[in-house]
Amino acid sequence: MSTQQRISTGETSYRPQQSDSRRKTSIGHQASRLPSDFFVWAALASVAGSAYLRAVGEGEKSLFVGQWAPTFLAFGVYNKIIRRLDLGR
Repeated sequence: MSTQQRISTGETSYRPQQSDSRRKTSIGHQASRLPSDFFVWAALASVAGSAYLRAVGEGEKSLFVGQWAPTFLAFGVYNKIIRRLDLGR
């Protein structure tokens, strides 16, 4: 979609800006600089931290920390996709 096209969203309309694509490119570049194993280790650390918090009786905190694992894994998938797209250029 070019930046001149408008997307209608009910009563308002949205015009994509060039800065959006620049920002996404910058985020993708920064994410691709991290090693892929980082996200797996971060997910494992959050599971271990959650287990520890559960063991010491901090139930609510353990649930909060345990929910980080899927987020880290999703970031890892995003990282892989960005790396594959950059290699294709």
